[in-house]
Amino acid sequence: MIRSRAVPLSELSRRWLLGFRAQMILLVGSLLVLMLGIQGAYLSQRYATLMEDQIGQRALNVARTLAANRLLIDAFGQPDPAAIIQPIAERVRVQTGANFVVVGNRDSIRYSHPLPDRLGQRMVGEDNDPALLRGEEYVSRATGSLGPSIRGKVPVWDEAGEIVGVVSVGFLASEIQDRIAGDLRSNLLLMLGTAGVGLLGAVAIANRFKRAILGLEPQEIARRLKEKEAILQSIHEGIVAVNAQGRITLANAGARRFLPGGDAEDPVGRDILETLPHSRLHEVLQTGEAQYDRETWVGEQLVVVNRVPIIVNGQVEGAVATFRSRMEILELSRSLAEVRQLADGLREQAHEFSNKLHTLAGLLQLGQVQEAIQMIGEETQLEQARLTLLQSRVRDPALCGLLAGKLMRAAARGVIIEVDEGSALQTELSAQGREALLSIVGNLIDNACEAPRPSERAPVVRLSFTDVGEDIVIEVDDNGCGVQAQQVAQVFERGTSTKGSGRGIGLALVRQLCREYGGDVTLEPGQTVGACFVAVVSKQRVALAGGGT
Repeated sequence: MIRSRAVPLSELSRRWLLGFRAQMILLVGSLLVLMLGIQGAYLSQRYATLMEDQIGQRALNVARTLAANRLLIDAFGQPDPAAIIQPIAERVRVQTGANFVVVGNRDSIRYSHPLPDRLGQRMVGEDNDPALLRGEEYVSRATGSLGPSIRGKVPVWDEAGEIVGVVSVGFLASEIQDRIAGDLRSNLLLMLGTAGVGLLGAVAIANRFKRAILGLEPQEIARRLKEKEAILQSIHEGIVAVNAQGRITLANAGARRFLPGGDAEDPVGRDILETLPHSRLHEVLQTGEAQYDRETWVGEQLVVVNRVPIIVNGQVEGAVATFRSRMEILELSRSLAEVRQLADGLREQAHEFSNKLHTLAGLLQLGQVQEAIQMIGEETQLEQARLTLLQSRVRDPALCGLLAGKLMRAAARGVIIEVDEGSALQTELSAQGREALLSIVGNLIDNACEAPRPSERAPVVRLSFTDVGEDIVIEVDDNGCGVQAQQVAQVFERGTSTKGSGRGIGLALVRQLCREYGGDVTLEPGQTVGACFVAVVSKQRVALAGGGT
């Protein structure tokens, strides 16, 4: 019984806090709060400046209007100007909402003030000179009897064009700041609401993104991507993927063996029609239909291909093709067929030895001991002589075993294989060279044993091999019907055979292997009748590094 391990709450909390979702929320939220904070601070400062400028301009406009009042100008010539000016100034102050409207003469003596007990006193702030001396209109920031304020200062001109006084309309800085703070509180609440909505949006985006990546963390995605890449590169089959535009997005090591240029060139990003003109992946992109177990040529190699479209939301977004060499599949099938035939041959030999054992048992029961011993000696000497001959001439044990098996199987089928007395193969083979020679020798012997023959002719195959010189030469001669003149040019092509349909692979594979290892295979007339195949490979290409004869 498998039990799941409970994850402690503290560990779950730690995972969430350190997880990608939390990091994304924290990052987006921090950026949002920082941007809103900077923008809010700038807008608040800008708003305060604009508000102060607006209030200063308002105070200046009120002062201009009041300074142009004819009653106020005429009051400067009366015995008691304050009696006329104070009511006018207070009425304007109340109507405009100013904190104070102060009118003074050229000596800055007040004729109006919100506090009547301050009438007749000198104006405070020491900022009247530009208006009284130079006739300027301006906004000043100074501290008066009521406190810091923003004031609009305008000179009062009489009919003769002389400056007779000054009008000062002001708004207290404390009230302005309170007003600005009230407005900013509303803005602050709006910013906090915006930040809250932004944080909720960040949570929603993080959750949506987390679902889009299947709940994985970035390091998990990176690890799985590396695992996928390793798996794809380790697959023996070739895999090629293209996007909807027909450009290659993936090609593993197995596929690059079939591509022009091999591993030296990276095909990613190239058009599939330029790289593999016969891949037919563009058909899958157009039709959206899968194709299975289709044979096609890639360069000089026949491959079996499966093509599958990549469909996302009902649209074809790409296609994937997997392919494997047809020769490898057929070689594997041939090897399996050889194993099956070898098993059949062993069964036949079992029956044959069973008959011989029964014969020996009968001789012993009849008391013919000497005849039984002689029969055993003949059988032992025949098999031992055959094995000793091969072991003395062939250094590689695998190749020696193949030849012994072929001789045994041929004998069980009634085919005589004669090994030339001068044959010898003492080269120490590499693993790749051994596999190549096993395939070459095996196919040539099988081809000779299966060659069509007249019924009255006993099947005989002559085998000769040598590694004298720089090449390994293998010659296999049969006494079959030979190859017709019109078939000589095609005998090494795939699918060409005199034994019926579904054949014609062995000789094509032999030629391919011989050429890969620096040689070739040729067809020559047999010594008497039939055909003689001569395979040549470079000894240097198949020999073990540092090995020799």
